[in-house]
Amino acid sequence: MSKTYDVIIAGAGIIGLATGIKLLEHDPNCTLLIIEKENGPAQHQTGNNSGVIHSGIYYKPGSLKAKNCIRGYNLLLEFCRKEDVPFEICGKVISATSEGEIASLKSIYERGLANGLEKIRMISEVELKELEPHAAGIKGIHVPYTGIIDYKTVSNKYREKIESAGGELVFNEKITSVSGLSTINEVITRNRSFQSKVFINCCGLQSDEVARHTGDSINTRIIPFRGEYYKLKPEKRYLVKNLIYPVPDPSFPFLGVHFTRMTNGEVEAGPNAVLAFKKEGYKRSSFSIKDSVKTFSWGGFYRIAAKYYKTGLGEFYRSFSKRAFVRALQKLIPEITESDLIKGGAGVRAQAIDNRGNLVDDFLISRKGNIVNVINAPSPAATSSLAIGEHIAKLISI
Repeated sequence: MSKTYDVIIAGAGIIGLATGIKLLEHDPNCTLLIIEKENGPAQHQTGNNSGVIHSGIYYKPGSLKAKNCIRGYNLLLEFCRKEDVPFEICGKVISATSEGEIASLKSIYERGLANGLEKIRMISEVELKELEPHAAGIKGIHVPYTGIIDYKTVSNKYREKIESAGGELVFNEKITSVSGLSTINEVITRNRSFQSKVFINCCGLQSDEVARHTGDSINTRIIPFRGEYYKLKPEKRYLVKNLIYPVPDPSFPFLGVHFTRMTNGEVEAGPNAVLAFKKEGYKRSSFSIKDSVKTFSWGGFYRIAAKYYKTGLGEFYRSFSKRAFVRALQKLIPEITESDLIKGGAGVRAQAIDNRGNLVDDFLISRKGNIVNVINAPSPAATSSLAIGEHIAKLISI
């Protein structure tokens, strides 16, 4: 007879791996298996982000994002120090470039204080220039907590810790169905089948599809948004000392194009937020009939499109027009020119949208019996990973 595991986790992104660590910390005798459809960990959202350690300043106090980001931030830094994973707490500025943004800037500042970020401070134009000499702005917030890291490196270290604690990982196994058999779940892949007492879905971009395999009648669907980046040419990296962010649109769950110094010394500029026609499509030409049908057959998509079609059209325009992309960047650094930028990478954000056309703005984790589905875990999920893992470990009992 095949082995029955205590827990099977689907997905070896940073959330699945962090959950594995916390389960094994909670119960060292737990038999754990992580199933991943790719040939290694952190192949999608985790491995294609810009590597920011988020402070938690933006999130509504008391929300899962706020609580898990603050807790996860501290757990992440503790883990990295203990395991010698490189990171840097360099701080960032959020810059208001017009009077019309001051009210939103103050609201962000008040949220940060409510979330316990006592060291943040409002800064003047002069102070902004001291921190980021080439940045434009009439007022800003200095966030000294923000840092930079390579989340692929973090994920590989998580994997090492899981395997050293007796956990198992299998790759190249795409899940096709999950069947509840009394107190046992049968997890079927294209090649094999596995059994477990508890099943945890941490599949990111594919989380809604896997949730439906489990019989969870969720009222959300993952709509993929591709974020495209440029990079500053090496001789222009001096324009950015650390991280420079705009004041985000409070009604839209994306932070706007910004500048990020990365751990390898490169400086990313972006991203935009373009509707993707393939969940794992990192190029403009990427297309999946299956994924596109799922997007355009979802009633919530048309409701959200009606709300944000102007913003969406602007994002598409910037995707195809480098000049338009540069104009958006010039709001923060006026001296940036088209010739200063080279093509960068891209990532795809798994954004849950409910059937009423609302962007789900918080983490969404559902438990039904011995099955847990992580339905919505976009940024700051990487920063929050160990806290989310703790949260899930408390949800289940083996």
